[in-house]
Amino acid sequence: MRKNKIEKYLSKLKGAEGSYPFGSEALVYKVMGKMFALVSQKEEIPRVTLKCAPADGEVLVGQFESVVPGYYMNKKHWITISLAGELDDEILTDLVDGSYELVVAKLSKAEKTKLENKQ
Repeated sequence: MRKNKIEKYLSKLKGAEGSYPFGSEALVYKVMGKMFALVSQKEEIPRVTLKCAPADGEVLVGQFESVVPGYYMNKKHWITISLAGELDDEILTDLVDGSYELVVAKLSKAEKTKLENKQ
């Protein structure tokens, strides 16, 4: 999946907002102020960092060369995926959805209600 395609997909998730809190090299996506994805901006081969369940992360790191423990993140709960073409679009969108859902699941009841009411 190309960087622009994954960014477009990330931005369409309900309540998702992209910003550059760490500078122009990393586009961070948050839902209700909580980060669920980070897309590198100035690398020859872009990378996306996503939250995942620890057991799933271990399997993915062992199975795919383009998946490594989260770069500059908690390596137990985050993975970094090189967008070099090893993972097909369906797997990537499933991983994005999983990251988003893990973060939404941890939101307070009030935050979840506010998110449900967003357009």
